[in-house]
Amino acid sequence: MTAVSGPAGDLVTAFDAADARLQPFFGRLIALDRVGSTNDEAARLAGAGAPEGTLVVADSQTTGRGRSGRSWFSPPGAGLYVSVVLRPLDPGAPPGTVEWVRLVTLAAGVGVAEGIRASTALPIELKWPNDVGITDGPGPRAADRRWRKLAGVLAEAAAVGRAIQHVIVGIGVNVGQASFPSALAGAATSLEAESGRPIDRGAVLVETLAAFRSAYADLREGRSREVLARWRVLSPTAFGARVAIRGDGAEPEGVTAGLGDDGALHVRVGGRIEPVVSGELRWI
Repeated sequence: MTAVSGPAGDLVTAFDAADARLQPFFGRLIALDRVGSTNDEAARLAGAGAPEGTLVVADSQTTGRGRSGRSWFSPPGAGLYVSVVLRPLDPGAPPGTVEWVRLVTLAAGVGVAEGIRASTALPIELKWPNDVGITDGPGPRAADRRWRKLAGVLAEAAAVGRAIQHVIVGIGVNVGQASFPSALAGAATSLEAESGRPIDRGAVLVETLAAFRSAYADLREGRSREVLARWRVLSPTAFGARVAIRGDGAEPEGVTAGLGDDGALHVRVGGRIEPVVSGELRWI
């Protein structure tokens, strides 16, 4: 079941044409012309009882956001702004835990990266925990690779005590060429800027949802290691890149040493391995 208003109709058309690949999990699409935040709208629907797999897409956002409260540039017609309702406590789902939310974030990153690769053939990479981008240069060292961000993932959970009631996964993808704010110039890019040709955002939506559905199904069925294996393939910087761990006070420096089975990024600091589960990294 779909609802449509305004320019986002191209996304509805693509979604409906791919129903055999996306349904029954993605059973309802709410398409909007303009919204404050697709995550906020999806959370409102989840609070009113919307089932797992409900999708909200918008042609533009006025208060889109990324990780740590950063704003997400969301001009009309230039991007893909989508949020999905997940309910980890549905029958058959694993227990709703903070660790599980972390794994969902990684699974969504896999979906976005694989979806963009499938729809554009661009060599998309992942950077822990939720950045999706493209680089120049070989090797894992951040200094050797000019990173340009194309997309991001934001997972937000609602809980009663320690019991998670629902998780909203928001995905933002820069599709069309746009004049980025000065703060983003040089750090952000778009699919069309990188490919040098027009990109069908409906195709990006469908391929991303199909890949995310596959990764999420693995999580639901206890195959998190398969999801993490897919993530590792897409993230050269998860091993051998120099980083500084940001926190209160000192910023110890180390070298990334892979991804743990709980989704934490391992960093070798001196003679010990430090699992990073939250906070910020500075890539050196």
